[in-house]
Amino acid sequence: MNETPTVLITVTGNDRPGVTAAIFESLARFAVSVLDMEQIVIRGRLILGILVTAPRDAAKLAAAVELTAADLGMDVEVARGEGDNEVRREGRAHVTVLGRPLPPAAVSAVTGRIADTGANIDRIVRMARSPVTAIEFSVSGADFHRLRALLAEEAVRHRVDVAVQRAGLVRHGRRLLVLDVDSTLVRGEAIDMLAAYAGVGAQVAAITERTMRGELDFESAVRERVKLLEGLDATALDAVYSAMELAPGALTLVRTLKRLGYRLAIVSGGFSQLTDRWARDLDIDYSRANRLEIVDGRLTGRVLGRVVDRAGKAQALQQFAKDSNISMDRTVAVGDGANDLDMLEVAGLGIAFNAKPVVQKAAHTAVNVPDLDSILYLLGISREDIESAEAESDLPGLS
Repeated sequence: MNETPTVLITVTGNDRPGVTAAIFESLARFAVSVLDMEQIVIRGRLILGILVTAPRDAAKLAAAVELTAADLGMDVEVARGEGDNEVRREGRAHVTVLGRPLPPAAVSAVTGRIADTGANIDRIVRMARSPVTAIEFSVSGADFHRLRALLAEEAVRHRVDVAVQRAGLVRHGRRLLVLDVDSTLVRGEAIDMLAAYAGVGAQVAAITERTMRGELDFESAVRERVKLLEGLDATALDAVYSAMELAPGALTLVRTLKRLGYRLAIVSGGFSQLTDRWARDLDIDYSRANRLEIVDGRLTGRVLGRVVDRAGKAQALQQFAKDSNISMDRTVAVGDGANDLDMLEVAGLGIAFNAKPVVQKAAHTAVNVPDLDSILYLLGISREDIESAEAESDLPGLS
């Protein structure tokens, strides 16, 4: 245990330029070392904490700091003690809370459960304030699995999203993000839109319902639904692609991660004639989906090759990681359906995005806000950094 005498200086008041410089100018007259410091400004109100080694005459230092603070119109507290502020190295984690809105009761519950596990909150940082509020807690001394389980319960109870991730280098540097397509990257389901063009919407919906009830496996469902599209003019694929819309925040998510050197992939139980175009238009590195057979400009009602099912999605993620020379702990998967479960499980971080309850329960974390770029906050990227990068870009604005 470190018993070094220390002095903690806490300055509060209305923020203005030069406050920090003036306080340190008064400290410079004493033989002290800076051990730690933290500063935050909330609605123009400054809170500055400085931890220094104690000089021989701590009372004289306190008087000098108090005089400087008075000249600045600030309040100050000077407290002597022992030990520095070294963070515990074990059980470090990031807890990210997203709310739209974020009620105090949810924050109380999250911080209370952190305390219940014996963990300590070392730092709190706002990641975003609009369109969602995102707050990140850096904690130490956490029982990771217990903390994740407890906070998952509170997330459901208070209708907020809570992600718990281990701290460390894995959060930095190059990573691989793999996205499901239908109802994740884009709005809607391609098969339903194609079925509408073919006039078989009701029949396709009935097969989907049987699959949801567990009467059909995914591969059989894909093949039965595609069979109903036999004879459909292939130009319907162009019409569906033109009609499909990106999810809110999708373009911002992709552009931000590309700027950071991420590798991006999309994996779909839909059709490559559509997903390959999304990959090309968004500069996504990898794409895997089912390929519709087309002969003489019309769909034959058959899928070429093996169907990309639940296991196939996980295998695709693993192959993309290998091709990118990225370890599995640096992979992130995002999906919404049961077909994504294996992919979410094998990824370093599996995120259920506006997903069904069974998927949310199985995933590492869930995001239930409409904006896909909220995932960036879970990766330690703040809204301010996103908007700053967009402001410097000559591309169209955030979307």
